[in-house]
Amino acid sequence: MKVIKKENQGITTVLAFALLPLAGFATDVYIPSLPSMASNLHVTNTMVQLTLILFMVSSGVAQLFVGSLLDSFGRYRLGLVSLFIFTLSSFAIALSQQIYLIWAMRIVQGITVSMILVGKRAYFVDTFSGDKLKHYTSLFSIIWSVAPIAAPFVGGYLQDIFGWESNFYFLGAITLIVLVFELIYGGESLKNFQPFEAKSILRVYESMIKTTDFTFGLTVIALAYSNVAVYGLVSPFIIEHVYHYSPVVTGYCSLLSGAAILTGSVISKLMITRPLVSKVSVAVTIQMILALCMFATFMYISNMVLFIGFMFLIHMLGGYIFNNIYAFCLGRFSKNAGIASGITGGTLYVLSSILSYGIVSLIAVKNPFLLSIVYLSFIFMSCIFVFLFNRARAAYARTAIVNV
Repeated sequence: MKVIKKENQGITTVLAFALLPLAGFATDVYIPSLPSMASNLHVTNTMVQLTLILFMVSSGVAQLFVGSLLDSFGRYRLGLVSLFIFTLSSFAIALSQQIYLIWAMRIVQGITVSMILVGKRAYFVDTFSGDKLKHYTSLFSIIWSVAPIAAPFVGGYLQDIFGWESNFYFLGAITLIVLVFELIYGGESLKNFQPFEAKSILRVYESMIKTTDFTFGLTVIALAYSNVAVYGLVSPFIIEHVYHYSPVVTGYCSLLSGAAILTGSVISKLMITRPLVSKVSVAVTIQMILALCMFATFMYISNMVLFIGFMFLIHMLGGYIFNNIYAFCLGRFSKNAGIASGITGGTLYVLSSILSYGIVSLIAVKNPFLLSIVYLSFIFMSCIFVFLFNRARAAYARTAIVNV
């Protein structure tokens, strides 16, 4: 078995960080191309939006289960195979003109990217501990936010110059490059392989799911991500059809969304020593006030600058909330890092996919006013689950004191 050489640990850590935004790149890079894809493939907007949702759902469902495989059989070889298949499927989508084949390949990509992401998140728990681990996990959503910043910006220009297929050629090329570096410098990070026994694995899943602060935390980050997911689904049509701008402008606006998430994540990183309960409660309260202001504003006017301004502030607070709770969930069960990483990522993608696509299908969000209603709905639910999360954390703290 090939293990990571000590002199290569810095490179493997960089590679792990480089792959953390892969799921975001796989969705955000072609967001500016959604209207063009619908037109060129002669399908409805909903059928093209489904390519995003199928990827997110398949990735989320797979993440719920691949953690146990990675804890039992290791991270490295499964990761290499997944990178190879992801690369091939990207090229297959670029060469296809059939929406059904694209749907199938997006499901394949969702499954393979789940193996890659869960393995790389678990890599940090395998390799680091203590304050260093806390430092790295707090960087996760900062690194993750690179995708919504860079991907649609690049995708907008690729769409404008070469067409929608170029986005998937780009995805295939970058994953092929990372695969080569993994073959040269990578290795196995898992030190203690867990036996692959269904009953014991199910007991671990059960104990995690029954841990209330963990499950409420998962719901909070899923709701925070749902706001971003809905924006990704509907913004190309609002910007290009309502305000009549080009896909390049859509890319710039998505870049601002990503910059908002990054800003919130960086602020969260700077405030890492502040009490978790209080800072998340304040953030979600401000987010609710902003959503109410957006709702009231777009009842009477429709302005592109105001639309982007409200989006930026709401997404910034979402990134702040997400980074805090996400780091908490990943570090909650260090002995079963693969499973914890899988449940965290899987729940995030499955729940946010169902919520975002469900509400878009129900409301048919075609303008900023309807988007403000979606924001209000998700943020109201976030307030409820932040309250429940805070109560669960307080109950856990009291139990810990009694046990001591």
